[in-house]
Amino acid sequence: MPNLENIVALKNHPICDLGFAQKCRDQLAESGSLLLPEFIRPGAIEILKREAMACSHLAYYCAQTHTAYLSAPDPEFEQNHPRNRQVVSNKGCITDDQIPEDSYLRTIYNHPDFRHFLCVVLGEEALYNYADPLSSVNVHYYQEDQELGWHFDNSSFAVTLMIQPPDRGGEFEYIPTLRDCASGDMNFPGVGKALDGELEGIRLRINAGTLALFRGRNSLHRVTPVVGQTNRIQVVLAYNTESGIALTEEARRTFYGRIG
Repeated sequence: MPNLENIVALKNHPICDLGFAQKCRDQLAESGSLLLPEFIRPGAIEILKREAMACSHLAYYCAQTHTAYLSAPDPEFEQNHPRNRQVVSNKGCITDDQIPEDSYLRTIYNHPDFRHFLCVVLGEEALYNYADPLSSVNVHYYQEDQELGWHFDNSSFAVTLMIQPPDRGGEFEYIPTLRDCASGDMNFPGVGKALDGELEGIRLRINAGTLALFRGRNSLHRVTPVVGQTNRIQVVLAYNTESGIALTEEARRTFYGRIG
């Protein structure tokens, strides 16, 4: 396993320091998002960029329509109701089994120091790989005009790493605490205003090498359309809070075009 200090800028992001991790935890709890710019060393991000470009021909591209709630339409509501309104997501993806065994991405994802840091920040006892061979580490490619439509996450947290931002567009936009999933408050009026462009979200321009943590279960979010010829390349580091969990075959077929 390559040395983590050759990949992560540990001087500025001392992930093994409990005080630093707790500050990160407090920021995530307060705002629902945490950005750690220049988390990856400049030389390492160039290596990751070259790896991503070398594998880009393997990417599975698909365009999908979905509701903001990432669930099937509810026949109790009309088609144009916020519960059932369709938005578009289109991007490419390579899966865990397509990432080189010696990639820095595997070192980051599997390293016990990094995983312990995430546990502290997220308030989890342990984090586990996905049980299926596709879902643990994904690299997403957004070409010109591609985007990720407005949605709430089903999972309680997301961990991403920006490899290459686009020339313009491709910004992460979110509207904090727009619903309360635990209480069953789906806030259809608020979501309708967001879909109509009547609510202003928080837009984040995320630079290469930035580690981002986000709680998207109750915060509506999207990636705005990419502008220009430079692809937006982002890694999703996906963990489970229980062992032995796999993404469903239906989800794998939808997102990756195959189940294994």
